Amino acid sequence: MFSLSELEAALSLVHDCFPGTPQYAWPLLAERCGTEVWVKHENHTPTGAFKLRGGLIYVERLRRERSHVRGIVSATRGNHGQSLAWAGRRYGIPVTVVVPHGNSAEKNAAMRAFGARLVEHGDDFEMARDEAARLAASEGREFAPSFAPDLVKGVATYSLELLRAAPPLDAVYVPIGLGSGICGAIRVRDLLGLKTEIIGVQASGAPAYARSFEDGRVVVLNRAETKADGVAVRQPDPDAFAIIRAGAARIVTVSDEAIADAIRAYWTDTHNLVEGAGAVPLAALLAERERMVGKRVGLVVSGGNIDLKLFRTWVLQQPV
Repeated sequence: MFSLSELEAALSLVHDCFPGTPQYAWPLLAERCGTEVWVKHENHTPTGAFKLRGGLIYVERLRRERSHVRGIVSATRGNHGQSLAWAGRRYGIPVTVVVPHGNSAEKNAAMRAFGARLVEHGDDFEMARDEAARLAASEGREFAPSFAPDLVKGVATYSLELLRAAPPLDAVYVPIGLGSGICGAIRVRDLLGLKTEIIGVQASGAPAYARSFEDGRVVVLNRAETKADGVAVRQPDPDAFAIIRAGAARIVTVSDEAIADAIRAYWTDTHNLVEGAGAVPLAALLAERERMVGKRVGLVVSGGNIDLKLFRTWVLQQPV
């Protein structure tokens, strides 16, 4: 894992590219939740999601240490791929992204706009990841995983911003996809010597980490059924799980209905449009409202990249 000085260097590199993101205490959210709430707005990065931070650190090191790399191949449901495409364009490295069939049309368009070659393969993230590894090997390119030390260090910079800028927080709710965000939050909390509880959140239809946390071992699921594509993962990363098991207070699961309610709450209370994965922390806090009364709580809005069609049908419940 990384030291505080290494994290500071990563934060400096991130701030060379964009000026970080804000954290605000929204009064209407406080009324709704019954406690003081600080929202970390990772939906305000240049790609609309926290993953950009990890992509920058990963690609910058690759360019520095392996200047003749032919390109990067990775798999994604959207935000990780956008981060690599954005960073690849900045550092002059071609990026190929493999997505499952039926992936977010708007995230696909964004990845192409940032310069990525897009390949569609398989029915879910795990199938797309297997194809990305095969493609990287056959083309002699670098396979970029979705969980790696550089990625964790990069995304940990948002937790450093949050925990330094906000008043002392009793707890921070963090969404879990493959785990880089919550692992970074745990590490920053420990580096700063804080007692803040780090609470993971997953969709109840994709509870791989929650089940693993409960059983004390990695549990692989057959399905990940949720409209919140950023947390639609059925196979935990073993390294991420080890960090989460040692450092998280608990993992909360929330229904897609509760996630849709949270997206609507963010819009009405803050006028921010939030994607499903970014809304799961608020859904969890609302589910634990009585438990958290009187505490100061942080919520990570990990991204705002939700398709308009999905927003209409899922969140607004309008007919197609």
